Amino acid sequence: MALLPTRVYKAFNPPVVKKTDGAMKVGVLGAAKIVSMALITPALSHPEVIVQAIAARDRSRAEEFAKKHGIPEVRDTYQEILDDPNIDAIFVPLPNALHYEWSTRAIQAGKHVLVEKPSVDNAIEADILFNMPELSSAHPSPRVLLEAMHNKFHPALHKFMTFVAPADVIHVHTDSMAPAWFTAADNLNHKYHLGGGSIMALGTYNFGVMRMIFGQEPEECLECDTTVFDDGDGKQCDYTFKARFQFPNGTGYATTTVKGPALWKPSEARVTHRKVVVPDKNLPDTQEMTRTRLVTLHGFMHAVAWHRIDVEDSYEIRNVVNGQTVKKWAESSSHTAYTYQDAEDRLPGLGEYWWSSFRYQLEAFVNRIKGRETHYWITEEDSIKQMKMIDMAYEKSGLGLRPTSTFR
Repeated sequence: MALLPTRVYKAFNPPVVKKTDGAMKVGVLGAAKIVSMALITPALSHPEVIVQAIAARDRSRAEEFAKKHGIPEVRDTYQEILDDPNIDAIFVPLPNALHYEWSTRAIQAGKHVLVEKPSVDNAIEADILFNMPELSSAHPSPRVLLEAMHNKFHPALHKFMTFVAPADVIHVHTDSMAPAWFTAADNLNHKYHLGGGSIMALGTYNFGVMRMIFGQEPEECLECDTTVFDDGDGKQCDYTFKARFQFPNGTGYATTTVKGPALWKPSEARVTHRKVVVPDKNLPDTQEMTRTRLVTLHGFMHAVAWHRIDVEDSYEIRNVVNGQTVKKWAESSSHTAYTYQDAEDRLPGLGEYWWSSFRYQLEAFVNRIKGRETHYWITEEDSIKQMKMIDMAYEKSGLGLRPTSTFR
């Protein structure tokens, strides 16, 4: 815990490194609050990334944002950034309903794209976007498109998964929240036409982790109860939801609110495994040992601030002839992982203890563009399946899918 203040401080105030010749220049579409955390701050410590230009609906807002964050160029329109041959990649932090159009335009303009999560408004859009011919390896100059599900790139999640056996998982419960100030009146969570809702804003994290834990896709959304805003466009936007999904080998629950108490409670994923036989050559043939495992990851959304992995194992030795219990006991342990060395990954040299999930994500994005190995990657197919799960929840809730873009 002594390192926590230093780690968090450096995550948001990283060392500024010298840029390499030929560093990738990134253009930003929109002056959203997330831009600082998701791109500008991580880019400070990345030698191959320069945040070069920004455009916003209001030029004065873009100018103010650029001055504050040291962005060299301000453009009048998003299209001007896409038309600039000196821009290599585009970050799309716009409201969800605009992700599909501007990601498509950027790819068609020959740019690589990092698009905020969720990638689009629904699976209809995802299926079109992520199957664009420009993304295919068969294309003469394939582009890279990445959904910015940043938490999946942090080593904490990968360390957590070393304690999970997906085939033996029978129950998962995920929980996330944001304080009520997160849903100010002008926040897009209130706006159906912009793809608002707590499932879109936070539930997508729950769903992504759940899919990762089961290692399979949900067969059905069994229930999805929502509480909606009571004003105009917000009447189709959930600010709280509770959903239950059936997976091939178990059940997954997800709960989220964007109107929580002022104190931000860390996200949590609890995983229950079925009882399994644990081989033990020291036992006589008439006895067997079994284990039931519960694994909990506290802080799966923003692990750099704080996280903890708790592993609780319940053991039993029983007589296989008469079923009587010979011995019972429990073992528990707690773990953290701030670098991939901590996670005992195949790329153990990757990361600094203060790297945020956004910094790990940026590393992977650049490496993918440069044709290097990545420690983790979110595939086009994965992003499509993620949107299908979101659609399942909205359809079951009765609120319906977020609106499909008319842009083609």
